[in-house]
Amino acid sequence: MPKHARHTLGTKIENIFIDCLELSLEAGYAKREDKMFIVKKLNLKFDYLKFFLKILWELKALDNNKYATISTNLSTIGKMIGGWLKTLG
Repeated sequence: MPKHARHTLGTKIENIFIDCLELSLEAGYAKREDKMFIVKKLNLKFDYLKFFLKILWELKALDNNKYATISTNLSTIGKMIGGWLKTLG
């Protein structure tokens, strides 16, 4: 994989991660009636994050051990977002 492609994908992942952080903070401060929309948006962004990390791993730009560690943490975070959605729904 060319170095510039890895850098571009890494930048994309970094930006999505920052978006997720911003949305989670925004949802935390939002009025109850606005939270569902924001958390749904967070959930979608989080799915993008998992998708692009998987691509990075499949392209062998992320080794198996790092991907396994990240996947475990992503699974935990995904469950938390899912629980948040369930609480709001």
